Amino acid sequence: MGIPAVIPFKPVNPKTRLSCVLDQPEREKFAETMLADVVNAVEDAGCDPLILSTHPYNFDRVPVREDPTGLNEALNAILSEERGPLMIIMADLPLATGEAVERLISTREDIALVPGRGGGTNAIYLSRADLYRVDYYGASFLKHRRIALERGLSLRVVDSFRLHTDVDEKEDLVELLIHGAGLSRGFLEGLGFSLSIEKGRVGVVRERKE
Repeated sequence: MGIPAVIPFKPVNPKTRLSCVLDQPEREKFAETMLADVVNAVEDAGCDPLILSTHPYNFDRVPVREDPTGLNEALNAILSEERGPLMIIMADLPLATGEAVERLISTREDIALVPGRGGGTNAIYLSRADLYRVDYYGASFLKHRRIALERGLSLRVVDSFRLHTDVDEKEDLVELLIHGAGLSRGFLEGLGFSLSIEKGRVGVVRERKE
């Protein structure tokens, strides 16, 4: 048995900030593809993925737990049930690799945090899940660091480009097209996305296919 790796996932109308370049069916498929890349990375690291879904969902070989109550409520319910180690990793990290995940779970501290851009938290490793609680949204990284200190738990902040890079905005697709090697990059390219360089800045363009 590997370390449980909980992956929160929203299968219905996800990634609304990408609506400027993807319609809803495309966003839902893109979210599924990023999830698949994260699942592959988690499994490559020897962990056991569990998808925590907001809606009924099926993902081939991976168990799915449906809980529409809210991210914090659903995750804290899982933490309270687990006395051993556990990892939480977001589903929109298409650059994640097994090596990056292994680095996270190899910490000797009680908790390891991977910050996301804008103050978020992209991944958490807990040596003992039931001693902690999560508080996502807003500047969640600062809140998660404070919770660890308040509970007397040792903490490591993991600086990882592959786990730090989440995809929410059109501009985030640049990193995926440059550094991606998984299913998500292929999906975007199949839709006609490519890099565009204008006035020294790198962006993305989409060539609509007939």
